[in-house]
Amino acid sequence: VDLDTAKQELEEFIPHVRNISDSSIRKMAGRDLVRFKEFKKQGIAVKFGRFSQKENNQIRKNVEEFLAITGIDSAEKLLFTSRYPEDKETISHLKAEHLFCEKLSEGIPRPWRLIYYRARKMFDPNNYKGRYTEEEKEKLKKYHAMHGNDWKKISEMMSRSNLSVAMKYSEIKSAINYGPWSKEETQKLMHAVEEVIRKRVEMEDANSVSSLKKSNRDLSIDREKLHQKLPWTEIEAKVGTRYWRQCKQKWTTILTNKMTKGQQLYRGTKGLQAKINLIKRLNEMKVEDSNEVNWEELSDAIGDVPRAYVQAKFYKLKVSCVPFWQKKTFS
Repeated sequence: VDLDTAKQELEEFIPHVRNISDSSIRKMAGRDLVRFKEFKKQGIAVKFGRFSQKENNQIRKNVEEFLAITGIDSAEKLLFTSRYPEDKETISHLKAEHLFCEKLSEGIPRPWRLIYYRARKMFDPNNYKGRYTEEEKEKLKKYHAMHGNDWKKISEMMSRSNLSVAMKYSEIKSAINYGPWSKEETQKLMHAVEEVIRKRVEMEDANSVSSLKKSNRDLSIDREKLHQKLPWTEIEAKVGTRYWRQCKQKWTTILTNKMTKGQQLYRGTKGLQAKINLIKRLNEMKVEDSNEVNWEELSDAIGDVPRAYVQAKFYKLKVSCVPFWQKKTFS
């Protein structure tokens, strides 16, 4: 399939496909298009976001079956072949011969790349090593000074996963405040979010620049773009004194205050009623996994608030009121 046709066909399943690099689109055309069309025939939509427990179990099943077929003796060898240079050629041959890409993605309506990353996260023994010691943090700073953002190399040197070292470095690279936000920090955050949203709007609609040429306050965008899929590590870098998760939480608070005009929706009698409404609505949805919940639909159970606010409130309610909640199914 040529590139333009691939973009056109993939757009039906992945609306933001035109923001993806050409090389990634070519790979998706080979690995994903046929699967997506098959899922469409079955009435199953392509999914993004957090993986459900059911999907995690399917990945485990797919990996275990592939190991049984090929005789490769561990998931780590299969998914981190470069760690085993003496076996690399044999494993690569077995992966090609037994169609590893197709087998890994079997029964999961998501782009192959996301399934692969999820599998690597699940089966990487370096991913579950607990907190970093002070000595490890100093090593991480030293290795980053030597190798920059080569997380693969740094992860090998530290025996931690790529994702773990990248996220930890993001957290420790500069002095991070943990107290109340100052006015200056809040302003920096708001400017940073505005900057990334403007950049995104320019990329999405390069031809309609008239609104962007107006004054800084005249930009009008869909409200969901104010809180969905923002590049938090980029925003963290612009703020400078806060970790990305703090930036995300603070931005949700700012948005909630603006959308509710400062009303206290989650306190007193109103708050109790909001909690009851939220539990009732979730129960009526009859979903088996929290990842199947459409949080956008639930916003009005509390009031006119961002979805992240609703998710955070439900999480807090669950952990504070449900004994042994980790051992219970969502339903």
